[in-house]
Amino acid sequence: MTEPSSRLDASDPSRESAPLVVRTVLVEDTGSLLALLPEDRDVTAWVRRGEGLVGWGVAAVRRTSGPGRFEEARTWWLEHAGTAVVRDEACLPGSGLVCFGSFAFADEPGDSLLVVPEVVVGRRGDTMWVTTIGAGTIPAGPGLAAAEAVDAPVGVTFADGALSGTEWETVVADAVRRINEGALEKVVLARDLYATAEQDIDVRWPLNRLAESYPMCWTFHVDGLFGATPEMLVRRERGLVTSRVLAGTIRRTGDDARDMALAATLARSSKDLEEHEYAVRSVADALAPHCSSMNVPEAPFVLHLPNVMHLATDVAGVIHDADDPSATSLDLAASLHPSAAVGGTPTDVATALILEIEGMDRGRYAGPVGWMDASGDGEWGLALRSAEIEGRRVRLFAGCGIVADSDPESELAEGQAKFVPVRDSLGGTD
Repeated sequence: MTEPSSRLDASDPSRESAPLVVRTVLVEDTGSLLALLPEDRDVTAWVRRGEGLVGWGVAAVRRTSGPGRFEEARTWWLEHAGTAVVRDEACLPGSGLVCFGSFAFADEPGDSLLVVPEVVVGRRGDTMWVTTIGAGTIPAGPGLAAAEAVDAPVGVTFADGALSGTEWETVVADAVRRINEGALEKVVLARDLYATAEQDIDVRWPLNRLAESYPMCWTFHVDGLFGATPEMLVRRERGLVTSRVLAGTIRRTGDDARDMALAATLARSSKDLEEHEYAVRSVADALAPHCSSMNVPEAPFVLHLPNVMHLATDVAGVIHDADDPSATSLDLAASLHPSAAVGGTPTDVATALILEIEGMDRGRYAGPVGWMDASGDGEWGLALRSAEIEGRRVRLFAGCGIVADSDPESELAEGQAKFVPVRDSLGGTD
């Protein structure tokens, strides 16, 4: 659905061949990062609990597709990082030369990209910085000030996407039958929903609403794909690797006592524990070749979000060689994708079944989204609780892990709960 913007697709050979010139300076704290975003289609964001990165403008961009999309993107990035002229006063992960990225879920079809903004503003703890990036020359530094207030979407209506709820339940039942016949152990099935407003929607509106309502999630936007993901696919920082695995979900009721009882039920649910075990195992197996040591907790904890609760496990490791150019955060993300949390088990059988029965093109939904700096450090989440925005239309996504004893009606209710963050973000103020 999302069409590439003209700026992101504009090709200028002289710009591509010129080295990137980068300057990072420390600045006084100016408040909310998202509030700094101008009215610009090419804004980028990766923010959690007030920290992270936002950017705007385009200094360089590379689009890739197909099975080699990650490798082509990494090669392009390492070439730019190797020739860039950088002056960095902050010397923190995310300062200096940095790119944002968003990758297709499937090998085909799908469009993926890395983009280097002209301006990146970052915050970590009490430190805030501004990076300006140009091809061959450095642009003038921006004046940082909160942008004008963003108008709320008007007259938003919702409609089913590729499948109605009833049709999707039939697909889930088909998947359960195949699992019980032994074809596979788990598959993640998603559905989409369309929202249409009377006028074009400014993505800054839902971004701010998501960040306010879901501060423990990573609020993101790259090239029309936005959301608030609770799942960190992989973080690499100075040789340390972490991955937050979520699988197994129950909807919150809003009653604290009732929700505590539901959390206990979730923690004992054989169906959800089975689903979670597949996801943790797939992440640990994928990271193991890159790590000299790993810590995989024996039991998950329950992550409480405003709309749902998840079984969660934080996997951690130490990579063999932090200077290895084949072990960037993007390489780690590529080795993990698709994990059992978004694909299934076994991976090849599950992804083939998704293509066969899901009935829609996921695009970049459930693919890696995040950022990377010149050292290869970075953070890549899974593009969950997300949507694609184009003009006045938004395409929302939600998925559920299906195992042997999954109930189609219950899975539909879980999916509806996962639509809530983006759906609510398109509404007006409370």
